[in-house]
Amino acid sequence: MVSPALILPPKPDERWKLSTQMGVKKAVIHPLEIGDGRTHWTYDELQGLDNWLTNAGLEFAVLEGSVPISDRIRLGRPGRDEDIEVFKRFLRDCGEVGIPVVCYDWMAGVRWARTAVHVESRGGSYVTEFDLAKVGSDPQSEFADVTHEDVWEALEYFLNEVIPVAEEAGVKLGLHPDDPPRRSLGGMPRIVNSVDAYDRVLEVTDSKYNGITFCQGNFAAMGVDIPETIEHFGDRITFIHFRDIDGDADQFVESWHDEGPTDMLAAMRAYEKYVQDDVPMRPDHVPTMAGEDNSNPGYHTNGRLFAIGYMRGLREQVHADNY
Repeated sequence: MVSPALILPPKPDERWKLSTQMGVKKAVIHPLEIGDGRTHWTYDELQGLDNWLTNAGLEFAVLEGSVPISDRIRLGRPGRDEDIEVFKRFLRDCGEVGIPVVCYDWMAGVRWARTAVHVESRGGSYVTEFDLAKVGSDPQSEFADVTHEDVWEALEYFLNEVIPVAEEAGVKLGLHPDDPPRRSLGGMPRIVNSVDAYDRVLEVTDSKYNGITFCQGNFAAMGVDIPETIEHFGDRITFIHFRDIDGDADQFVESWHDEGPTDMLAAMRAYEKYVQDDVPMRPDHVPTMAGEDNSNPGYHTNGRLFAIGYMRGLREQVHADNY
């Protein structure tokens, strides 16, 4: 089963109120809502944030992206062992606080990439776009010698080191796909870009704490059947990004949640049937709507409110179908 969640800023504002007014209790803390781009947290900072959320009637459900994983870790460079020890301490702190899920990625150098953020969509709203033809191909000089197997070795090494700690701490990890899910971007090898790649990741350590962030738009860009893929991964899905795209990994635009090519009701049926635990699902990469300045493309408020209503309506239809 799934539960609606929202990205919320780390300090209370009207979005905290909007969330509780809509009955959405699960909070996702994300770097795009943290003004300083933080990746390191002390125990006191995590506990203080959890206290604030609890007092507001919210649950600290996921810490996403804003986690201490350096490119030294992602690429297996000297110093990774020291950095991994920092991440282990972070996991233990999350466990002490009671944060159940940490979402991370394995995109070194270039993170999630878009080539346009003012693409006009329904009613004059704006969505984002990726077009490979507009992306340079030269790798950054410091990464010019990196191979795909280097990146695989680094990820497997990391998982073997940290999953036992995650198990002890009671914190599930959810690996986010490469965005876009290509074999390389800007000359940098990428590996988390297919169902086969995720199968390899999950085989590294067969633990429910070694899980998947099922970012639906990225799986759509892989060209897979979404409901079948949800069934394939089942209870290894620890976190869900509910979104859709029109196109493929080489060229796509984000779509409104209710008018993309994916059958979203079929996807919701699959989540409710095959995802075993109470997994947070948040709307992702929403359109920028009237009155919003598009200063934070994909992450303004109005589109999130629309998407939450749409998600809840789909889920209610699935529940009604089962009676």
